[in-house]
Amino acid sequence: MLYDDDDDNRPSLSRRLRKSPGVITVAALVPACLAGWLIWHSVGGPDGTSAKSPATAETQDSTPSTTPAKPSHPADGDNKQGDDKPGNGAPAGHASLAGKVVVIDPGHNPNNYRHPTEINRRVNIGNGTTECDTTGTSTNNGYAEAQFTLDVSHRLRALLEKQGVKVRLAQNDDHSFGPCVTERAAFGNKAKADAAVSVHADGSSVGHRGFHVILPALVKAGAADTADIVAPSHDLGTRIAGKFVRDTGTAPSNYIGGGTGLDTRGDLGGLNLSTVPKVFIECGNMRDPKDAALLTSGSWRQKAAQGIADGISSFLHAE
Repeated sequence: MLYDDDDDNRPSLSRRLRKSPGVITVAALVPACLAGWLIWHSVGGPDGTSAKSPATAETQDSTPSTTPAKPSHPADGDNKQGDDKPGNGAPAGHASLAGKVVVIDPGHNPNNYRHPTEINRRVNIGNGTTECDTTGTSTNNGYAEAQFTLDVSHRLRALLEKQGVKVRLAQNDDHSFGPCVTERAAFGNKAKADAAVSVHADGSSVGHRGFHVILPALVKAGAADTADIVAPSHDLGTRIAGKFVRDTGTAPSNYIGGGTGLDTRGDLGGLNLSTVPKVFIECGNMRDPKDAALLTSGSWRQKAAQGIADGISSFLHAE
């Protein structure tokens, strides 16, 4: 595979610290850039565009420095940004995936900021505890991650349904807050999903750019046992990473994953408690102006949805 499992063994820190990595030395950047170039050279870009116009994204991300107002988000199947409508550009030439079930988990919830007590409640994720959920991050102009994740998830659902996939959303702005990370994992398990993907955007430092896909680590503690999903989740994540590069023209993260676009973590309840193949994708860094310009573009979000959809369908066809 072009993308290798790359667990950086980061300690379990607060959400803000996890989303604000320290200064990277020049020596560390050299292999990362080289790895990213090799990946790009291998998969190629759309219309010959360079992979060095990145995009990016976490999971239970850090809380933004200012509490965002409740975002006005598109109704299901609508796009308030005015660019491409969800569902445009469905992949052609694929056999039907009828009978396959995919769970899409739009990260966070536009209403979380209204319920600090509820979302800060600690829940057990097997090898420790974490917040029920978080508010997520936002761009400096106030475009909330929770708004972004719903928009991309609607687009992704439309693309997969055109291939016959039965798609279920873990939340669709139909909860007053959350659901908790434990409930999100349980949703995919109950659906017996063939694949599950949690959609996010990161909130790291300016200059940190590019996407990364988060894979489940091997965790066997309490209610968590990822032994059966580590390998298929790695396959799913690798395929999504490769297609995301190709379809969006953006490069893997320059601050996580050593240029591979992959990161392995054992501190996320949505992965620890999953019994079905599942990954998170951080589509871009909302706190970097260049990435933010991509994330707030409807046409780019359509490409992001396409990349994720193509990765999922590749995985499902290979099963």
